[in-house]
Amino acid sequence: MGMQEKNNNISDNILLQQWSLPPFEKIKDEYYFPAFEQIIAKTKANIQAIIDNPNPPDFSNTIVAIDRADWQLEDLENLFFNILEANSNETLQNAAEQIVPILVDYENWLAHNDKLFKKIKAVYDERHQYAYAEDEQTLLTKIYDDFVRNGALLSPKEKKTFSSINQQLSTLSLQYKNNLLKATANYHLYFSATEKKSLDGIPSTNLQTAAEKAKEKGYTDGWVFDLSMPSYNAFMKYASNRQKREELYLAYNSRALNGQYSNQQTVVKIVNARLQLARLLGYNTYADYILCKRMAKDRKTVNDFLQQLLSAFAPLAQQELQEMQQYAKDKDHIDLQPWDWAYYANCRQKEIYNYDEQVVKPFFALEKVQKGIFILANRLYGLSFKEKKDISVYHKDVKTFEVLDHDNSLLAILYMDFFPRESKQNGAWMTEFRPQRKDNQNRRIIPLISLVFNFSPATEQTPALLTFNEVCTFLHEFGHALHGMLSDVRFSTLSGTSVERDFVEMPSQIMENWAEEKDFLKLFAYHYQTGALIDNEIIQKIKSLNNYLIGYATLRQLNFGCLDMAFHSIEHEISTDIIDFERQATQATQLLPFVNGTAICTSFSHIFGGGYAAGYYGYKWAEVLEADAFEEFTKTNIFSTTTATRLRNTILSQGGNVEAMTRYIRFKGKKPEISALLKRSGIL
Repeated sequence: MGMQEKNNNISDNILLQQWSLPPFEKIKDEYYFPAFEQIIAKTKANIQAIIDNPNPPDFSNTIVAIDRADWQLEDLENLFFNILEANSNETLQNAAEQIVPILVDYENWLAHNDKLFKKIKAVYDERHQYAYAEDEQTLLTKIYDDFVRNGALLSPKEKKTFSSINQQLSTLSLQYKNNLLKATANYHLYFSATEKKSLDGIPSTNLQTAAEKAKEKGYTDGWVFDLSMPSYNAFMKYASNRQKREELYLAYNSRALNGQYSNQQTVVKIVNARLQLARLLGYNTYADYILCKRMAKDRKTVNDFLQQLLSAFAPLAQQELQEMQQYAKDKDHIDLQPWDWAYYANCRQKEIYNYDEQVVKPFFALEKVQKGIFILANRLYGLSFKEKKDISVYHKDVKTFEVLDHDNSLLAILYMDFFPRESKQNGAWMTEFRPQRKDNQNRRIIPLISLVFNFSPATEQTPALLTFNEVCTFLHEFGHALHGMLSDVRFSTLSGTSVERDFVEMPSQIMENWAEEKDFLKLFAYHYQTGALIDNEIIQKIKSLNNYLIGYATLRQLNFGCLDMAFHSIEHEISTDIIDFERQATQATQLLPFVNGTAICTSFSHIFGGGYAAGYYGYKWAEVLEADAFEEFTKTNIFSTTTATRLRNTILSQGGNVEAMTRYIRFKGKKPEISALLKRSGIL
């Protein structure tokens, strides 16, 4: 009976059929593993056909064929791993533990396929004899380099070692993310109805959300705050109860540090395995291996860049710290600790700028913000968005839209998933279920783009309301979405956001600039109760707040960047206590005292569970790029279609067709300058 059921599953498995849009309602969790098995086998057959082709290897029958050989597998990976991040469950997590090893086996089989590489190398070695287009040159170089960087030139024994390390790293990364998800979901702070006094200072909208969380957790009354970002941030920013702020701070900053879901040993194993991998390929450190394919090119450039920013912003950060310490002492007779920062920063902000986020939030109802961002995309690029309720989704909260270009042609499908749940990782991100690409007849295959957030949901009394920072987050991720949706390249390998990791944040971060522009805000920012349009006084306060505590915020980012570089610049395997290692690595960027029992690295999923290893500096690097680039809009008009068209044609539509600095210079006319960021931050 069991075997019969398995056969039925395979024959009925929708994942093995061709689909234009993911048929989520027909996908069962148990379909994924057999689908991966069959599609990997099919992809291997596609690769074998390239190897067996009797004709001499050329760009079309080898390089283009490789780009197209794994489209079905690429789409299945996007589908599975995106759901694993956004709507996980134990069945999917168990499936991942089966799927990751067979995927790594396939990737190692591909990377170490001598016959295939021989064909690639033959085309690569003769590249100077042909007048390749830019995207063709890039694709050829990228595929050749990817094989070399995955061990194609290693000896058989070394290849075996490389495969083993790769397998280990994939398993460890998955383990890291699962531990973090479980550790985050495993904690909440409950206040009974008799403890209302402990919640003094917290706005009513946040209390309503907390009351609904309590009901979800099975409590008959009271409020629950957890470690999801909207909940955690609200408590840390508004709760006057210092003892409970400390308790929540310690819980958040010790996630996956100790106990059942500890990531300490996972971190050690990951950084050591990455070093082994780099050394095997002839690099001194993992950072050297990563950076040679980034805009920055090498460790010295990155470390000099981080130091340059540290020198520029540290004096300002120290001044901000002293002022905040004095403020907390004068106000409440305390010595400022890390769990106090957000609270006193908010109190002081209200006093200095007469700015209260709770007065501003009613102007940022989620639906209005969404509408405003859609209008902005229309003004800049001529895009329009048509909500579709008949497109299959993976969770009831997900909204879907057809995205139409200025000529009314279908450009993309956009999925938007706004609210937190225990099955979803913290944070906000853009991803895709299918990248843009072109078929054999050069017809554009539309991308399926997904935006995932963790905004506070509507309550019985209020619609979903965003903070100003969340408006910036929405714009940021929408910038990534534009990069994916506007992509118009031939090759899947070079599509959309498939660019250098230290360039990928530029198209997203440039979008944040519109958040404080009066002409943009007045397109949509109406008070959800009164209908009043946001006034100039509030907008001016938002603008004046742009550089409030900018020194502190910059050092916090540099703290992450320095920690990332330290972990990936080791030349000998780590055996020391990682908490001690972390403290030494971040000492120069640390403003507030270290807190025993906390660490960053066990919940630093960007570098241990994502793709930012030896690349976190890219956020600040991209700030330099976008500050410099946005000057092109401020010179003319923030809705300038001429400038936007140039940005689209040189960067947003080009994916990874040509290296990033070339693309940037084509837009700006020259290399980026750090002075634009320093000017905007009030340093120059």
